[in-house]
Order: sequence, then structure tokens, then C-alpha cells
Amino acid sequence: MTDDIRAELEDIRASIDNIDAALVHLLAERFKCTQRVGRLKATHDLPPSDPEREGRQITRLRALAGEADLDPAFAEKFLTFIIDEVIRHHEAIRS
Repeated sequence: MTDDIRAELEDIRASIDNIDAALVHLLAERFKCTQRVGRLKATHDLPPSDPEREGRQITRLRALAGEADLDPAFAEKFLTFIIDEVIRHHEAIRS
């Protein structure tokens, strides 16, 4: 591997590291919001999950993914993973 290639690889990886850090911070902010939702739902005896909202979010995210040239199926799997975790948190808050 040449020095030029190594330098370019390191630059790209530094960008990836920055994006990963941003994703972690964004997810933390998202979960702060969903914790507030969970507390509100628990206070008012609402169910931990909202299938209609989840369906709308998946549809919206799939469309955004397509616009961003990201595989919509991957985006759906990612959001489904997050939704499952949020529901788990909401159930824990409720109990």
C-alpha cells in the first residue's frame, strides 16, 4: 500500500469515525425523547407500542432512504430495531 493510499484511507476512516460519533449522539437524543414518551404513556395508561405510528414511521423512513440512495430494506431493519428497543424501554417504565 502506498503512502497516498494509506493517507486517503485514514482520511475516509476519520470521516466514518466522526459520522459514527454523530450517530451515537443522535440516537442518545432520540432515546431521551422516547423516554419522555414512555413516561407520558405510563402516566396516562397508554399502551407501550403504537402500531399505527410505527407503520407510518417505517413508511416515511423507507421513502427518505430511497431519496438518500440508501437501501429502504436496510432503513426499515434499522428503524425496527430502534422501535423494538423503545417499546422495551416503555414496558420497563410502565412496570
